[in-house]
Amino acid sequence: MIQAKRDLLKALGEALRQAAPDADASFTPVFEAPKQAAHGDLAVTAAMQLAKPLKKNPRELATALVAALQAQPAVQQWVSAVEIAGPGFINLRLKPEAKQSIVSDVLSAGEAFGTQPATDRKVLVEFVSANPTGPLHVGHGRQGALGDALCNLFATQGQQVTREFYYNDAGVQIATLASSTQARLKGLKPGDAEWPESAYNGDYIADIANDFLAKKTVKADDREFTASGDPDDLDGIRQFAVAYLRHEQDLDLKAFDVRFDNYYLESSLYTSGRVEAAVNKLVAAGKTFEDGGALWLRSTDYGDDKDRVMRKSDGGYTYFVPDVAYHIAKWERGFVQCVNIQGSDHHGTIARVRAGLQAAGVGIPQGWPDYVLHKMVTVMKNGEEVKISKRAGSYVTLRDLIEWTSKDAVRFFLISRKADTEFTFDVDLALKTNDENPVFYVQYAHARMSKVIRDWAAERGGDLASLPGAQLALLAAPSELTLMSKLAEYPDMLTQAAAGLAPHDVAFYLRDLAGAFHSYYAAERFLVDDVDLTRARVALLAATAQVLRNGLALLGVSAPDKM
Repeated sequence: MIQAKRDLLKALGEALRQAAPDADASFTPVFEAPKQAAHGDLAVTAAMQLAKPLKKNPRELATALVAALQAQPAVQQWVSAVEIAGPGFINLRLKPEAKQSIVSDVLSAGEAFGTQPATDRKVLVEFVSANPTGPLHVGHGRQGALGDALCNLFATQGQQVTREFYYNDAGVQIATLASSTQARLKGLKPGDAEWPESAYNGDYIADIANDFLAKKTVKADDREFTASGDPDDLDGIRQFAVAYLRHEQDLDLKAFDVRFDNYYLESSLYTSGRVEAAVNKLVAAGKTFEDGGALWLRSTDYGDDKDRVMRKSDGGYTYFVPDVAYHIAKWERGFVQCVNIQGSDHHGTIARVRAGLQAAGVGIPQGWPDYVLHKMVTVMKNGEEVKISKRAGSYVTLRDLIEWTSKDAVRFFLISRKADTEFTFDVDLALKTNDENPVFYVQYAHARMSKVIRDWAAERGGDLASLPGAQLALLAAPSELTLMSKLAEYPDMLTQAAAGLAPHDVAFYLRDLAGAFHSYYAAERFLVDDVDLTRARVALLAATAQVLRNGLALLGVSAPDKM
């Protein structure tokens, strides 16, 4: 079906040139999915899009376009009917052989099905980016699931992807971490009269203190430090605590199967002179002014609702200044697209960061970088909201969620909704082994297919190597045609999800594909007396299982053969 769609797209372009020779040469016709499956397999809206600029009636233009289409050899080869609907929709119904060919496409491509050739386009995705002041919470988990899946999506489009973790290794929060640990080292605990009011209260602070006293060495992906054991060594306590929690975060990320290519420290922006250089660029560009002893950015020149303080009267920089410096560094590293995945509380920073980048005059295009903002996650267990973790002290950790359910469930659930929507993670639902649980529903489809294929090999002597030679023309049942049509949607779905920064589309697709398979399973027998029909149906199952595996792998979720 992939080849059929390519052929038909060329035919559509030629038909459009014949039916609408005066159309803008830059107009590129595309196929869309019909609003309802009963309307056909491919829809064309070109007549309605072009009617106004061409000053023509859309239905009359559609009629001319249909006539030109029907004369195209590709349409005669692959299409059984072309119909006009409503004000000028054009619906194409494909011949069975066009749909059947998708089975061969999938089996021949295997894990590469749906992917595009490699390009030199460099993309950076920054996600999780948690300061090392405590365990990763569920919000970080949502970032991890979104970011990793989005990186995988970009990779399917042939792009060169870098995963980056940015964190503040200095500042007030790190100072609070050090003082909290020092208080524990001196025998204090939450609730004591002398316990600092701003201190972190989780049990993990006591764990850090105990290991510091034991003079242990901790190693994270980006640092290593050995404790002195001296409760008065505040700088040593700070460095040890940061390394300890970075190590803990690494363990969380490993349990979640998320990796990073690079860790970027906020402190490096100051030590390397990047913050000062960014400020100098803005001053030299005439985009700043001084008022009340502070240095301001004229961010209203770039659509912000008010001008922003860059350097406070006490000489310290506001937090968006290092953000500007960091993004200039991203641009200078050659990343043509950058995506920041952050909590929705970062919404206010977008306008000022983009304003700073435009004002700096370093060639960064408007609207750069991209942002995916996610809302927080509510966790329900035993019918009640869970708000705290003993270990963290004030929130549910990512590790809690994985231990209560599984990595697969957490991954799938956290990506199964649009990032900007509220999401309730129901632990009880994630543990169910029925159709109510979406990850079980998809994984069970793969396990069912795997069992049929095993049975075919064991009971009928079936050989997977024989599947490419299956007589696919025998796949004509309605449920088979529906399933094959769904398989054919996979490559375009990946392209659109990557372009729209929408990894949740993959989860939606996988549920739909699993649903099409379960309907097929209920409607037809697979191991029938007809050897050729059996082989053709097993080939369809093998292709469907392959696409499910590919999609689940993209989300970081396993595809079990047995359940």
